[in-house]
Amino acid sequence: MQMIETIEALEALYGVPGDASLVKVATSLTDAYQRIIEHAPFCALATVGPEGLDCSPRGDLKGFVRTHDAKTLLLPDRRGNNRIDSLRNVVRDPRVALMFLVPGSGNALRINGRAQITADAQLLESFAVKGKNPRSVMVITIDEIYFQCARALIRSALWKIDSHVDPKTLPTPGKILASMSKGEVGGKSYDDAWQERAEKTMW
Repeated sequence: MQMIETIEALEALYGVPGDASLVKVATSLTDAYQRIIEHAPFCALATVGPEGLDCSPRGDLKGFVRTHDAKTLLLPDRRGNNRIDSLRNVVRDPRVALMFLVPGSGNALRINGRAQITADAQLLESFAVKGKNPRSVMVITIDEIYFQCARALIRSALWKIDSHVDPKTLPTPGKILASMSKGEVGGKSYDDAWQERAEKTMW
């Protein structure tokens, strides 16, 4: 298998991007891009650290990422597994990338920038849901922001109900944990308790 190993070879294969691929890039929030963020209940957060790359899902109530100003977004860190892979990376390397999705919309919104983490008490309280504060907030400075066209979401039929997979056909978290730990962690009891555990620990 022959690999492409130079930028010149890559550009020769793909050619020059069209005007629409370039003019859409902004270095701060526009009104249109802010509206997309305000409607997004989900984003993927990519970070980099000494151990390598990480990409983590972030989801919450619609518009959970808050605009601080035209160059700055605020992303609350809700309860999770406490691995804090993304946060460990940001403390050591501020570079981040985000991709926002809005259910029903074919377009994605992409941001490249830099981040810091704060546990400012007043800020955390302003993000409280059902009386529970996030543990920290990521302060993201936008370097570039642009929309991604709908081809990937159209091809994947992501929002079409008839393309959705029956979860019962996939391995459950409990089964995965049990197989990885030789039965010491997870199992049916883990899966059975998940719904109640999630309701108590969502925020």
